[in-house]
Amino acid sequence: MAIQTGLGDYVAIDDSGGTPRDLSDNITSFDVADSQNLLDSTTLSKSAIERLIGLGDISFSVSGVYDAASNKSHDVFKVKTGVRTVTYAIGGNTTSNPELNAECYIADYNISRGSDGALTYSATLNLSDGTVPEWTTVS
Repeated sequence: MAIQTGLGDYVAIDDSGGTPRDLSDNITSFDVADSQNLLDSTTLSKSAIERLIGLGDISFSVSGVYDAASNKSHDVFKVKTGVRTVTYAIGGNTTSNPELNAECYIADYNISRGSDGALTYSATLNLSDGTVPEWTTVS
């Protein structure tokens, strides 16, 4: 796959009942933080820092236009309990596009009304199950 934009990306997040909901048309900004801890294991015999790979982690930050319609952003985020599958497909939910799936908890859900009258939301979802997510492709 060549260099590409984020146009046409696909994001689905489970609602509280475990059903994936396509929120692509409610999201204006989406960030993925796919990280791992690096453990300092430097001994006295070294002149520079030596590290070991520690625990992996992932978090998603989602922002968008508030939508109270059934199965849209407010419906998905209003109940914060339970594990949610987050699916992110770069370039859309089309066969062979890069895809990332993770089991997450909703850490926060915020609604904001701007001085211009715009009603927006933001939410953060963090890894829940200790399984490091891996990039695959849409099948």
